[in-house]
Amino acid sequence: MISINLPLIGDEEVEAVTQVLRSGILTSGLGAGPKVTEFEKKFSELADAKHAIAMNTGTAALHAAVLSAIVKPGDEVILPSFTFVATVEAVVLSGANPIFVDIDPETYTIAPSNVEKAITRKTKAIMPVDLYGLPADVKPVKEIASKYGIAILEDAAQAHGAEYYGKPVGAFSDAACWSLYASKNITTGEGGVMTTNNVGMAETARMIRTHGEKAKYASQMLGCNYRMTEIQAAMGIVQIRKLGEFVTKRRLNAERLSDILKRTDRLQLPHDSTTRRHSWYLYTVRLKDSNETVRNRIVAELRKKGIGAEVYYSNPVHMMPYYSRRFGSCKLTETERAAKQVFSLPVHPGVTEEQIDYIGNTLLSLL
Repeated sequence: MISINLPLIGDEEVEAVTQVLRSGILTSGLGAGPKVTEFEKKFSELADAKHAIAMNTGTAALHAAVLSAIVKPGDEVILPSFTFVATVEAVVLSGANPIFVDIDPETYTIAPSNVEKAITRKTKAIMPVDLYGLPADVKPVKEIASKYGIAILEDAAQAHGAEYYGKPVGAFSDAACWSLYASKNITTGEGGVMTTNNVGMAETARMIRTHGEKAKYASQMLGCNYRMTEIQAAMGIVQIRKLGEFVTKRRLNAERLSDILKRTDRLQLPHDSTTRRHSWYLYTVRLKDSNETVRNRIVAELRKKGIGAEVYYSNPVHMMPYYSRRFGSCKLTETERAAKQVFSLPVHPGVTEEQIDYIGNTLLSLL
């Protein structure tokens, strides 16, 4: 099976982890061991941000970002439903209410035109998502946020190596949150990072990740145990060095696959734009003028032929039982249509040119 994504771990990562194990320094009570500190410095350079706060998961980074923006119970946060559930979990865990808005059907990211309509006196933050590795259109969202004094917390979990207006994603937001899960463009197995230029949010996030402490046994606020381990950080330092190579290979694979698939007019293909440069975390196509049954049949046939096609996200968050029960139903036309038509194909750096050709030609044959 050609997997949809694959962690690429080499001898350098093994050696880095081995050195940590031999050192005996596996973690730090305040979350800032020597490897974590080094990793944060390198990640802040990667993200072109003043502060990077390492966490044990991307979900932890999202939760810490929401809390550091002083989102309180009863507040509202505007966000898309077409995302992984962790985006919404972070809001609900803070006690706030998610306000779902629809997506742009071309990019699958939050449609800025829908954001201002959803703002109320309770709105505290907007959470754009850089879906599949394509940056959300944050500039018009920032104009809206500035007008109403609202924070922008960008979910950049899938966007390592992506660029928006020539800058790393997150540059136009108050904070950005990144995942280092095993499938991501770089990985620490599990892990996450919050980046920000706001010193107050950074200090608050550092306290949140370690039981609300600035000093041991002196909690200044309610916190959690969201610390990244030294082992995770050691892996991450090596992976950061490889990111450029990884994204270049993903891009080449995506371009080669698009050259094959553009022979059919039945698919909407992913692409860059003049302002948005894709990280190609997922190569997601859309079966135009079709339905969920046909899409699912094609995905099943691809898998039978050894191609690890997947559907992200067939069940948008606003339609999940817990969220529809607690926050009520809503109609998101473009979100629900995309959920029935999109599917993703492997383009990660481990996929060879021959495999890309096989994936593309097999899909054409099925169509």
